[in-house]
Amino acid sequence: MKTDLTMPHKLRILAVSDFVDKSLTQMIEDKTLELPDLIISCGDLAPEYLSFLRDKLDRPLFYVKGNHDIRYTPSNPVGCENINQKIVSFKSLNILGLDGSLWYSGGLNQYTDNEMKRIIFGMWFSIWRKGGIHMVITHAPPRHIHDAEDRCHMGFESFKKLINKRKPEYFIHGHIHKDFKTHDERVTNFNSTKVINTCGFTILEV
Repeated sequence: MKTDLTMPHKLRILAVSDFVDKSLTQMIEDKTLELPDLIISCGDLAPEYLSFLRDKLDRPLFYVKGNHDIRYTPSNPVGCENINQKIVSFKSLNILGLDGSLWYSGGLNQYTDNEMKRIIFGMWFSIWRKGGIHMVITHAPPRHIHDAEDRCHMGFESFKKLINKRKPEYFIHGHIHKDFKTHDERVTNFNSTKVINTCGFTILEV
């Protein structure tokens, strides 16, 4: 039986955010976790934890910062790449990253929806040059998808417009804390995009 060389290889992605899940840490320490191809962080995790993941799993790690990430520096987390307001390519994926939450107190990594709209608009040419985007990594969710009604946890309307216009296959966020029993509970289909809350951790095959 011939192998179809045109079939794309599935990528295994470990996505984390918001709090350290002890079960993930245990699997890493016990070396029982099937190694991912890529690690992504959607924010609100200590930089030392990202350094731990990068060191123990020895895989590339891309991250965006959450509204509580105030200790990050260019050298901490170690060996990880901040992809805020960037489009990076990994294997066959073009990944766009956006930091932060909706403005609520004037702290770091907070944006009004108009500010986020301008940031996204400023990336239009880069998205076009890349031939589109397959995945968006953010801390906050889109408005009315997985978000809440208090100011801190409202999502961005501009994220919904980004999804509508650029049609990424995946939109992965954190920020909204919830206990999930299955992966499917994390996922909402919005048009052709899978919006995924990665609070704690989840594993994707894309």
